[in-house]
Amino acid sequence: MLGAAQFAQRIGGMSPAKACLLLSLPMVVLFWVGLEGQGGFALGLQALVAPSFENVDELLLYYAWWPRLSIALLAGGGLGLAGVLMQQVLRNPLASPTTLGVASGANLALMTATLLAPGLLVAGREWVALLGGALAVGLVFLLSWRRGLAPIVVVLAGLVVNLYLGALSTALLLFNHEALSGLLIWGAGSLAQNGWDGVAILWPRLAISCVAAWFLLRPLAVLELDDASAKSLGVSLTYLRFAGMGLAVFITGSIVSVVGIIGFIGLAAPNIVRMAGARRLGPRLLWSALLGAVLLATTDLLLQQFGGMVAAFIPTGAITGALGAPLLMWLIPRLKLQGDQPPKGAGVFAHRHPTPSRLATGLILALLGATVLGLLFGQGVDGWYWLAPNNWNVMQWRMPRVMAAAASGLMLAIAGTILQRLSANPMASPEVLGISGGCAIALILGIFLLPAPTNMMLIGVGTLGAFTTLVVLVGINRKSGYLPERLLLTGVAVSALFDAVRSVMLAGGDPRGQQVIAWLAGSTYYVDVTNAVVVGGIAAVLALVTLPFTRWLDILPLGAPTAKALGVTLNRARLALLLLVALLTACATLVVGPLSFIGLLAPHMARLVGFSRAGQHLLGAALIGMLLMVLADWVGRQIIFPYEIPAGLVASLIGGAYFMWGLRRL
Repeated sequence: MLGAAQFAQRIGGMSPAKACLLLSLPMVVLFWVGLEGQGGFALGLQALVAPSFENVDELLLYYAWWPRLSIALLAGGGLGLAGVLMQQVLRNPLASPTTLGVASGANLALMTATLLAPGLLVAGREWVALLGGALAVGLVFLLSWRRGLAPIVVVLAGLVVNLYLGALSTALLLFNHEALSGLLIWGAGSLAQNGWDGVAILWPRLAISCVAAWFLLRPLAVLELDDASAKSLGVSLTYLRFAGMGLAVFITGSIVSVVGIIGFIGLAAPNIVRMAGARRLGPRLLWSALLGAVLLATTDLLLQQFGGMVAAFIPTGAITGALGAPLLMWLIPRLKLQGDQPPKGAGVFAHRHPTPSRLATGLILALLGATVLGLLFGQGVDGWYWLAPNNWNVMQWRMPRVMAAAASGLMLAIAGTILQRLSANPMASPEVLGISGGCAIALILGIFLLPAPTNMMLIGVGTLGAFTTLVVLVGINRKSGYLPERLLLTGVAVSALFDAVRSVMLAGGDPRGQQVIAWLAGSTYYVDVTNAVVVGGIAAVLALVTLPFTRWLDILPLGAPTAKALGVTLNRARLALLLLVALLTACATLVVGPLSFIGLLAPHMARLVGFSRAGQHLLGAALIGMLLMVLADWVGRQIIFPYEIPAGLVASLIGGAYFMWGLRRL
């Protein structure tokens, strides 16, 4: 076996064709072993060409094994093709076929149809999924059209729509777990086939897409230039981006509608091909499609070979994430990214009303009002009522939830602000860094593997997971000087691993999956007085620790040359801020789960209302984060009383709606 360094040199020193050939060798071996296990190559070939309907082995080969291999090759090739198109249009190596919310839209459409109109599924599940994905992308285009489909706005809109639709899906799943449990397998990406219907649906669409990509080769190559140079050539960037993204979305939607959500192939294949030397768009499209087919087929053949050793059902889509995450972590130090160029347009919303003292006062008063509302006003068996402040029988349940909500909002908002200023990337948020994902992986494994886990045991396990992720982040990015783009890409890899673990655990049908779903939704239900006091104290201490770093946070967004000229030691500053973000995110995640919107939303809202300098930005984001979480917790407790919607879901739904409104007004 080759070591990592030797393999890196081997890939970097060969052509894309040789790299694809090298990576296809395991697929050939697994293909041969798989056929031998089914009766041999001769029987397999006979079953494909002229199956005997009296031979059970040939029937299984014809209706299950060969269609599954075909669908893996088609889906992998399509995802590789879509990945190149996305990265070319958005000029971002982080982009992948699921960037624009296609998968989450398809998943939500299938869930809604299952609950409200199951007759639609009889007409064709793939059409329901494709319509859902198309509507999600239409919303992304609507939000970003006024900015000419500028790449950063499209990515941000796609992230917001993805999180928002994911929150809606989680809410439906939380209250209809048994009715929707079958969709968990589809959502995790299953390539299992019982005929050639999936292949018949997918191959014509991919053939049309390949022809369309060939016609778009020369126009899309213009996107390698900057906007000014492209416009000087008379190119309409808006319509060109629309065409490129539209084609990528059509490919992704077609694949998702047939086999579910297959992650990571569309991200890994284009980056491997680029590293192997494919620079022009045409070769990247060709070799990425071939490599994507090889990677997905290899993964699925490997799963079929060894999946029988595990009692639980393991979806292929989840395994692609589990195997692809280490691959991407290995690739990160070798990818050529932007580096330390000064950011352009780090903020998405314009600065307005620069009166931070008055704004802070108004936010403090609003937070106090929300706290009073959360503690004293609510519903009971007799309807709405005001609670007496000395009624400890009820207050002992409400006060910890309000404190935990405020503390988690504070920590996630500060973490998001630091990360956005550190990376100069408006789509950065704590969960993107992977800390909350690492913590969540450890907690899920603790819930499923420990015989009788207590709260203290889970806290210890979660902390270990968070700091293990931090060690990985530091180890991978230390030599590069903790470049923001590489940090975010590492977070993507950790998040992919988290999604894989979650999908495997939930697809198995274990009843503990309901507990995992409730925790992932971000509920404060299980917080008691002791935990609330502890987390509140930790939040206050970490907020105070952040204050000395405001000078760095003012300077770092100006770019590496400026920061060095002003005496900032970049490696030390980035590492210290990264450690602080990890602590803030881990502590919040341990209490209310991996919330998905506060760390993204609060810094943007603070910048929108006028908090611009680092100190002001941190203060405004902290107040907004606390206010949003306290209100979200109260709304979640009251809106469908006596049932509850977790605070994290409510924050995502309310915050996401506001965020999309803000994007539309740009």
